[in-house]
Amino acid sequence: MRRGTSRAIAAVVLTAGLGGAGTLATTPEPAQASTAEVALSVGAAAEAPAAKPVDCRRVKCVALTFDDGPGKYTDALLRTLAAYDARATFFVVGQNVAAYPGALRRTYAAGHEIGNHSWSHPDLTRLSAASVRSQFSRTDQAIKAAIGIRPKLVRPPYGAFDTTVRRQAGRPVVMWSVDTLDWRYRNSARVARKAVKAVRPGSVILFHDIHPTTVRAIPKVLKALSKRGYRFVTVSRLFGGSPPRLVYSRG
Repeated sequence: MRRGTSRAIAAVVLTAGLGGAGTLATTPEPAQASTAEVALSVGAAAEAPAAKPVDCRRVKCVALTFDDGPGKYTDALLRTLAAYDARATFFVVGQNVAAYPGALRRTYAAGHEIGNHSWSHPDLTRLSAASVRSQFSRTDQAIKAAIGIRPKLVRPPYGAFDTTVRRQAGRPVVMWSVDTLDWRYRNSARVARKAVKAVRPGSVILFHDIHPTTVRAIPKVLKALSKRGYRFVTVSRLFGGSPPRLVYSRG
């Protein structure tokens, strides 16, 4: 789906087409617990401790971002990312966090960054300020209940935002520079080709981990970009090791 967005003044402008999302995963996961899923202390960073920090001023970096989860394919994706020592940023939907808290805990424990993608994935520009605030706050609460932190980044559904959405978010709004259109084209080979062809140093790539075709595409993406010397980092690491201070927009 495509929705209009306002042009936001920012120090960095990311240019890309607007992506959408498919059906959200809502089937709850079975109750389970493991060492990796222990609750993390309140006040921890939204990016869990990872491997040796990467200096993206010296090496080629790319940020893989995954929207709309967690879901039943998230664990398979985590295994693939771990095989390549890749870190990513997951913009999660609150109702799916409530359904899959264990998947979120495993994602965070693996060193990935967590961002807020609203509670139920509406077009926030069509809601009142109070409703927008509720979309973000309910998701913050679900994330905090699962992993003990409030995320430092948000990504509005459909990439649709305006002054009200930015104000209610109260933190950086992160967009993307490469849209794989994986929500439209459920074809792993096509998604992988799109990502690999379009990437440049500093790219932020948009995927959706609720689609099995996307999860199957990621090994191809990681293999191809690794051969080209890319390191896979979180959005915050891409922008110097901490969350960006400004709003990033397509311009």
